[in-house]
Amino acid sequence: MRILLTLLLLFTSTTCFAAPIKVAVFDGDGVGKSCANLISTLTEPENTDIKLTRITTQDILDGQLSEIDVLIHSGGSGSKQGNDLGEEGRKMIRQYIEKGGGFLGVCAGAYLATNDYTWSLNLIDAKVLDRKHWARGTGTVQLELSPSGKKLFQSKESTLDIYYGQGPLLARREWDDPKTPNYESLAIYSSEIAKNGAPSGIMQGTSAAVRCEYGKGKVFCFSAHPELTDGLHHFIPRIVNWLADDDTK
Repeated sequence: MRILLTLLLLFTSTTCFAAPIKVAVFDGDGVGKSCANLISTLTEPENTDIKLTRITTQDILDGQLSEIDVLIHSGGSGSKQGNDLGEEGRKMIRQYIEKGGGFLGVCAGAYLATNDYTWSLNLIDAKVLDRKHWARGTGTVQLELSPSGKKLFQSKESTLDIYYGQGPLLARREWDDPKTPNYESLAIYSSEIAKNGAPSGIMQGTSAAVRCEYGKGKVFCFSAHPELTDGLHHFIPRIVNWLADDDTK
């Protein structure tokens, strides 16, 4: 009986008093209005395991990345966020992830994570298709989840509707970049938006959600906006938990 009580107390202490996941949302030039929805999603009452703060470029340069588990770059402008960080800030983010940190990029943050621009973080070996028509329009599109995607998001359905806000159309390169990790695709677009002169037939089949390991850390990119889609808000804390968990792949 005494042994059983001891085991119960140990279980209670490790489950009820586990350290929260320390998450920092980037706050700087290029951060869009959707960032408020992202913060609102992460601070919903059920997400008690997440401790949220904001982080600026100066904070990053001052070494504050060492105090967090997951860094998030939200929607807005990837180029403005990348240029705000500057070469040194981008380098420090790569070093942070390489040492075990987690990175989530949503829409603009996903553009930022690619290795396709001078201001990119170079975290995933991804080509952005049809860069000329990046402003191809917004609206609801369909996603098709991979088996790994269904498992991560605990979804019974393979096909889901999600809000798209002109995020990157991610695709693999013809030749791998040996310096940048390949990604696993967890969701592809199964419908498309082709407005403002954008050609049709490009968006379907490109990746909407990808992940990879980067050194000892992890990277997740979502081209679309689960935080702006009713019924999919829980995708964001699920991703955060995956990024912060050393035992998950």
